[in-house]
Amino acid sequence: MDKINQVAIVGGVHGNEFSGIYLVKQYQAKPEQVSRSSFNTELVWANPEAHYANKRYLHSDLNRQFKNVDLANPQLANYEQSRAKVLNAQLGPKGNAKTDLLIDLHNTTSNMGACLILTQAGPFYNQLAAYVKMVMPEAIISRDEDHFAAQDHALMCTLGRYGVLVEVGPQPQSVLRQDVLELMDTMTQHILDFAQLYNSQSLPALPKHTEAFRYLHSIKLPMNDKGERLGMVHKNVQDKDYQPIHPGDPIFTLFDGSEIYYDGATTVYPTFINEAAYYDNNLAMSLNEKVLITLDDE
Repeated sequence: MDKINQVAIVGGVHGNEFSGIYLVKQYQAKPEQVSRSSFNTELVWANPEAHYANKRYLHSDLNRQFKNVDLANPQLANYEQSRAKVLNAQLGPKGNAKTDLLIDLHNTTSNMGACLILTQAGPFYNQLAAYVKMVMPEAIISRDEDHFAAQDHALMCTLGRYGVLVEVGPQPQSVLRQDVLELMDTMTQHILDFAQLYNSQSLPALPKHTEAFRYLHSIKLPMNDKGERLGMVHKNVQDKDYQPIHPGDPIFTLFDGSEIYYDGATTVYPTFINEAAYYDNNLAMSLNEKVLITLDDE
């Protein structure tokens, strides 16, 4: 078993997601909150200039800049592309990282509660998910595995040997909410506790099966051929993250009063419903299937 020796907690990859930034500031003021005996914890504010500008990013989304091919391309040199290279040098390098576990803190405007997002598969992640769900029953486990190697992932958390996202909402952009900040802190503390128990091989008995949601695909708002929006997320879907959408259920209301119905063949579970940050791509929601994480033979 490879021990977790170096942990990084990263806030503010997106400059207008305030909880991660202020939680990192809290931890910097009280480092004992994230201190554990078996590993060192580094605290990182990823995108300060975007925060000072009160924007998600200045030039391009920092959380899409971490593919190996992009990190190695000197021509990608705008602010976020340059920050990605600095962070890779600080926390990576990706593929041979000095950081064993990277915890990336995010907010969403969607009603997703406290969500642990796993971007890779494997026994470590499965045990982490089982532990977090056991000690924090309100937590949601999301499997966003893209079925390709880590070097082709663009997300910040893939810099570490292991990496996860803590996604908590609902919280408007450029706003702080105490309940959301506390949920983010609670989940982060549980992840740190897991790493400590993992290192000492003293994990408690974990549930054999843990419910999770696996990303399938995203759907866009209804558009005309000019790229103009024709409608909005249906009121029956709004704020119902992780609640089932059945075949034939209404998912959009058009401005003319008509409705569009979900035409899939199986029940799905929406997330990132009406996420404000995704309006630039006209994304309405992500659709997921319900799965079980099984600890058999691990």
